[in-house]
Amino acid sequence: MRKAVEDGLVVLDSFLTGSYSRHTMIAPLKGADIDIFVVLDSSYYEGNGQANLLDRVKRVLRRTYPITPDISRNGQAVTIQFADFMVDVVAGFHRRGGGYLIPSTVGSTWIATDPKRHVEIFADANRVHGGDLVPLIKMIKAWNRNINYFNSFHLEVLALQILDGVTISDFPSGVRYFFDKGRTLITKENLDPAGYGGDVGYYLNSEPKISSAVSRFGTAYERALKAEQCESSGYTSLAVDEWRKIFGSYFPSYG
Repeated sequence: MRKAVEDGLVVLDSFLTGSYSRHTMIAPLKGADIDIFVVLDSSYYEGNGQANLLDRVKRVLRRTYPITPDISRNGQAVTIQFADFMVDVVAGFHRRGGGYLIPSTVGSTWIATDPKRHVEIFADANRVHGGDLVPLIKMIKAWNRNINYFNSFHLEVLALQILDGVTISDFPSGVRYFFDKGRTLITKENLDPAGYGGDVGYYLNSEPKISSAVSRFGTAYERALKAEQCESSGYTSLAVDEWRKIFGSYFPSYG
């Protein structure tokens, strides 16, 4: 796919990014997406040309994949849905001062970010947590897959912020702590950790959406707390029931 873009446009750099490169992708692959970032020559840049740029990338990809039925412009990327997995192609430009500018058709804006820096930040944080941060993030994403509400990267950023300076002593308490603190943090701006500003929770752009987000965190927190209490009292099967309410089939059944 990277070669397909390179055959039709002047590409200065291309690389894998997203949860795949941060090692936070969860199964099944069909329900996830692989992100490809292509850095284009600045001659393609237009101040208000976000949609035009993505449409141009879409046309180029269509030449290589003429019979793929689902190639669509999707907010900040061109999404290709294959039979077994999905790919998001993000096109951007080198940003003066560092990082990259990527188009967002939501509000017709250019977003400053740095996915290469994201990989470094999460890898460093995972080392600080003794390798426990990435598995915990995967658990959180399994919860989200079960409720299908939050942007995946948003939850990763929340986990990074909530667990900064905190020891993950075990996964049950770590998950419960995340849901507890997340009830408040989800109502605030959660800035891109690469340091270029921008609220990664931009899509929760109304009071009803924020209230629903708080409610979902609150429900998960109550269930995680009850699961811990059941386990500490010796009621393992009841604890498992509560965890399965949070994680669905990702969590094994009891017995």
